[in-house]
Amino acid sequence: MRIGELSRRSGVPVPTIKFYVREGLLPAGELTSPNQARYGEGHERRLRLIRALLDVGGLPLSAIAEVLTSIDDPGQPVHEVLGVAANRITSAEAAEPGSAEEPGSAEAREEVAALLARRGWRVSEDNPAARSLAGVLAALHRAGHGGFAELLDVYADAAEPVAHADLDYVRRRVAREDLVESVVVGTVLGEAMFGALRRLAHVEASARAYGETGLAEGVGRP
Repeated sequence: MRIGELSRRSGVPVPTIKFYVREGLLPAGELTSPNQARYGEGHERRLRLIRALLDVGGLPLSAIAEVLTSIDDPGQPVHEVLGVAANRITSAEAAEPGSAEEPGSAEAREEVAALLARRGWRVSEDNPAARSLAGVLAALHRAGHGGFAELLDVYADAAEPVAHADLDYVRRRVAREDLVESVVVGTVLGEAMFGALRRLAHVEASARAYGETGLAEGVGRP
């Protein structure tokens, strides 16, 4: 297909496609004449992934280039490729944790380390998600709600089956780029879906706990 058709099929403007080619994010098309090039299904798939990383994952182009380099390395295990994508997304989304001097920061890091050890999770304490969790716990300590950490294992119990379901969905993909796209969409939109379901469960739990009947629009509005 020509670049115009590639643009129509992918929804990416022609100037943007040319920019991605210049930046090395998208392979150049096969020249058919000095001013014409032919593009294939692989180009369309790569554009779809770039847009997912950019629009859904919120990654800067430098991070996208790192993910794409990982995908294009045939010696890189799929687990490592998915890790690069997930870690980059987590880093882009996570709020900066408090400094080591702020109250609760040391305790938060210890709580995360204890959680990982207790559950036998093969995750480094330097993983972006672990640092993000430590940042959340530190903020709870500073707000006077450090006791909320008592619920860590309850949350972990809920997260484990969801994580396995996520990976089962990802395993249905064959192409490495499709695998990474699934991680991007699943990480960002999956977390939004999980959060919405948690809020719905809050409404139901509140209604049961306080004896409300009928349909509730919110925790505070029976």
